[in-house]
Amino acid sequence: MFKNIKVYAFVGPSGTGKSYRAQMVAGEKDVHFIIDDGLLINDNQVIAGESAKKASTKIETVKKALFLHDEEKKIIQNALKKYKVDSILILGTSDGMVEKIAENLGLPEIQETIYIKQVATDEEMQTARRIRVTEGKHVIPVPTFEIKKDFSGYLLDPLQIFKSKGRGEKPYISEKSIIRPTFSYMGNFTISDSVFRQIAEYQVNRMPEIYKVLKSRVQNYGEGVLIYLEVSVVYGYNIQTSLKEFKSKITKEIENLTAMNVIGVDIVAKNIYIPEKEVE
Repeated sequence: MFKNIKVYAFVGPSGTGKSYRAQMVAGEKDVHFIIDDGLLINDNQVIAGESAKKASTKIETVKKALFLHDEEKKIIQNALKKYKVDSILILGTSDGMVEKIAENLGLPEIQETIYIKQVATDEEMQTARRIRVTEGKHVIPVPTFEIKKDFSGYLLDPLQIFKSKGRGEKPYISEKSIIRPTFSYMGNFTISDSVFRQIAEYQVNRMPEIYKVLKSRVQNYGEGVLIYLEVSVVYGYNIQTSLKEFKSKITKEIENLTAMNVIGVDIVAKNIYIPEKEVE
């Protein structure tokens, strides 16, 4: 189906740091497209697929990673056509796995395979493996903002990297995302609605324009949260400007502190607070 695409593979045991180094390996081969755990990535952007790390069981994770479901397979194939991909790097835990992915997607035979031991020391691989086992964390080679919507409710951390490949070589600059899947033995997590209110109240204390949060309501959807707030504003300030600034600040703070994607924040000014004048 894709006879003219050059296919490379990056192979290593699970948890040894493949996703962490994927973009570096791709860059050295001048490859701009990566297949990693069900995702098709173009440089720093996810362009198709759904991460296998979102699967509820390890068995389903394997199925997604291998593109065994026809619907998921077609999505990737359509994207390969749309973006006129001429070379691609496939990540996998074994030669058999990357060969199976290439076969399922209708890609040509793998032209070259790079192994994790060629780009990482034993110590680096042991450290990566220890973090995977003890903390249940996985890396996805794209910035956090790229996957926050898809992974709303998961633990998300940005990881910025700046590495030099050597004197005279172009530096390798990248940001990756660390997530903890739902099937981790450490479990999933939930966030109490009161936490969102506390974050809003914290912002109120830093804004003289807003006096108090009167009421809060949180609706949690699969793709994120919708927050409704009623507040008391301080007399003398522009209400529209104050509410707009308040909305921007709490949206940013909630996403930073909870890793939840904020679908929207509706803020209503219910009353106006008039500060008492100090008696001279």
